[in-house]
Amino acid sequence: MTDRVLTASDGVPIDAHHDEGDRALAIVIAHGFTGSWRRESVRRAAGVLGRHGGVISFDFRGHGRSGGLSTVGDLEIHDVEAAVAWARELGYRRIVTVGFSMGASIVVRHAALIRGVDAAVAVSGPARWYYRGTPPMRRVHWVLERRLGRLVGRVALRTRIARGGWDPVPEPPYAVAGLISPTPLLVVHGDADAYFPVEHAHQIFDNAAEPKELWLEPGFGHAENAASADLLARIGGWAAAHAAKR
Repeated sequence: MTDRVLTASDGVPIDAHHDEGDRALAIVIAHGFTGSWRRESVRRAAGVLGRHGGVISFDFRGHGRSGGLSTVGDLEIHDVEAAVAWARELGYRRIVTVGFSMGASIVVRHAALIRGVDAAVAVSGPARWYYRGTPPMRRVHWVLERRLGRLVGRVALRTRIARGGWDPVPEPPYAVAGLISPTPLLVVHGDADAYFPVEHAHQIFDNAAEPKELWLEPGFGHAENAASADLLARIGGWAAAHAAKR
């Protein structure tokens, strides 16, 4: 196991962690909003996914011990690329990104706009921005958009959020999903997700090109906190199988 501070292409320091594995495959884990690679849910996911290869996990900008401010899905594609570059430096031959919630939106945008990975997995991800259709997402927007909310984010959630919103607004995941091909894309979503209904998964999947798969999981809630060991194991198996085909 190795900790390292990476540098994103725009100069932001990114706190990262490497769990050693077979150099045939690296899985890069992208956590959800207010998450961290140190959280128990991410460590648990790393342990299960690590049965298939090495695992690199990291804190997005504005989260945990990383520098900068969270842009909630925009500039974070550079954080993912820094982790992918470290996997290449370590000698991994295939690299698959697995993102949860906010991390899923970033993994989709990274695979579409920067490219270079062998497969991508989006778990519990939003298809579009500004969604307020559920109580949890209305609370998230309060944290993002209000001064008091950002203070709560910084003090209680250890998440430092950029002020002022996006300018310009980045392309939402569904709008760029078609650019991921020919890289394989797996979209995973639960029918018990309290944040984003399954229409988000359908919108990403429907706008993506082959090769692609959609898993709608009965009883699955939201992101890394709700992902069972069985689901994580199946995701790891899919990642290993599809990376091997590249």
